[in-house]
Amino acid sequence: MPTYTLKINKELVTVTADSDTPILWILRDELNLVGTKFGCGIAQCGACTIHIDGKAMRSCQLQVSAIDKEEITTIEGLSKDGIHPLQDAWKAVDVPQCGYCQAGQIMTAASFLKENPTPSTQEIREAMHGNLCRCASYNRIEKAIAVAVEKMS
Repeated sequence: MPTYTLKINKELVTVTADSDTPILWILRDELNLVGTKFGCGIAQCGACTIHIDGKAMRSCQLQVSAIDKEEITTIEGLSKDGIHPLQDAWKAVDVPQCGYCQAGQIMTAASFLKENPTPSTQEIREAMHGNLCRCASYNRIEKAIAVAVEKMS
């Protein structure tokens, strides 16, 4: 099996894995970074969202061999102490119900807000459209993103 050196949450790690192993399983099974969740397995629900060089990507379909020098950021690496403005807003608005999709929701929102720091409500809805929440907390997710926008400006 090949060996890969990856930059994850600002640290270099070396893993041995089949070239077609999804990054999701490297994170969860090899590195015990379990904040990234397995949802659908076909890159449609967003539970597995991570950042690759700051861009939101679905890790369940992203093979380890596709990563070269890109930097991977997981929910654990978004903020050292879990105090990113989105994480604070999530708590203030009391977004989570079951919590399963929340890391993917936050990672998608963080990437989006880097590109659009002052979005409209419609732009927030469009950006978050591909992340599914089985508990249907969409209104609270939208509200928390708006709260984070205020804190970040």
